[in-house]
Amino acid sequence: MKKVAIFLIAVVLSMNAWSGDDLRSAVQNPISSMISLPFKLNLDYGAENGDATILNVQPVIPVTVGKWNLVNRAIIPLAHVDGAIQGANNPSPQPGGGSASGLGDINYSLYFSPVDYDKVIWGVGPSLNMDTATDDALGSGKWSAGLTAVGLTQPGWGTMGVLGRQLWSFAGDSDREDVNQFLLEPFLNYNLEGGWFLITDMIITANWDAPSSQRWTVPIGGGAGRIFKIGNQAINSRLEAYYNVEAPDAAPDWNIAFTFQFLFPK
Repeated sequence: MKKVAIFLIAVVLSMNAWSGDDLRSAVQNPISSMISLPFKLNLDYGAENGDATILNVQPVIPVTVGKWNLVNRAIIPLAHVDGAIQGANNPSPQPGGGSASGLGDINYSLYFSPVDYDKVIWGVGPSLNMDTATDDALGSGKWSAGLTAVGLTQPGWGTMGVLGRQLWSFAGDSDREDVNQFLLEPFLNYNLEGGWFLITDMIITANWDAPSSQRWTVPIGGGAGRIFKIGNQAINSRLEAYYNVEAPDAAPDWNIAFTFQFLFPK
């Protein structure tokens, strides 16, 4: 997977930029009315139990019904972990055990967002975490559900906003810890010439049932991205790095993420 990331970065640098600002605005809006298919490769380093490589497949399929956009978003993780490693995809990893590879817990969220808006774009809806992991080390062993919401604004220079989610477990393995996870994701994009942009997209999580010293994961960092095209296919790419200034023992110290996103504008 690391070799794939290096190859994709080389592709990004060699391709022509996409000049459409409307497309860039749509890309930076997580609940826009544009179909997209992102592949996000996460490389996690420095956890107590080893490292992790996670490829998140994150299809976004919006449907317009009357005055509302119904934005379907899924996160499908394909992972290899050295041991029990805590993260946004796995808030309560199974302790013990060795390395594992396979499918993690799939998350599905549905946002209801008005078609017409003023300066603030918003959406709210349900979120479901499914017990689909093929190994105990790759998932929580629980079915969890809750609410998610996002709000953002897009001034001339870029995009700024925040996404939030709260999940509670309601079924699953009775021997596994319950899920009571809060996620907060502030994001900021600053647009540059040539299709480039700067980005910070920090995923902050809290496990409310954990001791106070093991509750929060708080990263700082950012990166850069570019929108370009291969033939007629529009692509969004991002390379980011984050350091956890606060994290549980089972969480990594560093996360490096590369995103390659296929765009299908109307």
